Order: sequence, then C-alpha cells, then structure tokens
Amino acid sequence: MQKLWSVLTFTFTRNDCLTFSRREFFVGLTITWLVGIGRYWDHPHAKLAQYLGLGSVAYIFLLSFFIWLIVYPIRKQHWQYFQVLTFVSLVSLPAILYAIPVERFMSLATARSTNVLFLQVVALWRVALLVVFLKRYAQLTVIETIVATLLPLTFIVASLTALNLERAVFNIMAGIQENSGTPYDSAYFFLFALTSASVFLLPFLLVLYGLLIFRAHRSRNTIKKT
Repeated sequence: MQKLWSVLTFTFTRNDCLTFSRREFFVGLTITWLVGIGRYWDHPHAKLAQYLGLGSVAYIFLLSFFIWLIVYPIRKQHWQYFQVLTFVSLVSLPAILYAIPVERFMSLATARSTNVLFLQVVALWRVALLVVFLKRYAQLTVIETIVATLLPLTFIVASLTALNLERAVFNIMAGIQENSGTPYDSAYFFLFALTSASVFLLPFLLVLYGLLIFRAHRSRNTIKKT
C-alpha cells in the first residue's frame, strides 16, 4: 500500500518502479477489477463483462503493452512490460470517482456536468502520473517524454474519431445515458477540443517519433562500436 500511495501522490522513485513485485501487481489488478465493477454497477445497458469488471482488466493489459511498445525503440535501460503494467494498474484507483451515483442525488444537468468533471480530473491525474513515470523510470528526455505521452493518447482518440466512436465512448466514460436528452451539448466541448487536437497533432508526433527512433538507434550503434 505504501507504493500505491507514493504512485498516486507523485512521490515514487525509479527504484520503486524497478522493485515492483507481484504483490503490487495483484493489488493494482484487484483495484482495477473493483473500479471496473464500480464504473458500470448502475449502468442499465452495460454488458456482462462490464458488470464483472473484466473490460477494465483487459484494458490495462492492452494499454500497458501499447505504452511499452511505443517507448521500446527509444528506451534507455530496464524498460520492462511488467513494470509498466503494474504502474498502469495502480493508477486505476482515481477512476473510483466514476462509481459515485451522482444521478441519485443531483439534477440531471448537474449530474452530467459532474460526471464530465470526474472524467477530466481522472484523465489529467493519470496523464500527469504517466509523464512522471516516463521521466523517472524510463529516464526519457523532455522531448521523448512529451512524444511518448501524447502519441498513445492522440492515436487512440484519432482512431476512435475515424471510427465515429468517440461520442459513444465519451458517453460511457462520463456516465451519460443516451435517453437523457440532448439539451446539454456544451458538455461535449471538451470532447470536441480533444479530438480536434488529436487529429491535428498525430502526424507531427509520428514524424517526431520517427526522428527519435533514428537518433536512439544511431546512439546505440555508436556505443556498440566504442
């Protein structure tokens, strides 16, 4: 629990990440599972896998692999999938905010706004934790950290946009029901800004990522020759 607290409060060290054990992983996995159940426990149209929290569990394995894969070509040392997976599982805890049934004691408009606020808080918290993780554990430079942080996010959002799924995903994440009416479209301003920025930034991030890979490859070859 000490490492969980240090991760969530940004006080973890590189050694903490290097010494993640199966104990921390199972703690994080349990948190992810429980948070996944809490996210959908009062959702009237959720599927069985969502009620059981299995979707959230599968998600951390896929997201961790995606982050690990992106950083791998520009890695420094000791970049292990298990460490990434354990970290991602531990940062699932803030999503417990999604389990608060605000619709039960707030008006519809206030509940929708509160759910969107929860979504923003959790997203910003997790992104900030990922930035610190990449700097401390992966020992990336500032530019590498920015690219490694933004590339997975923009790629996911841009892909959802291309598939026209971004609005549906936003509804689920923010706890907005399809039958709740549409007089609160201002809540989608955050989504519109996010998708627009992602589509715009993705090509530039891919080019910069390619340059970083080339530089890292050349640097490793130089070290081998010496």
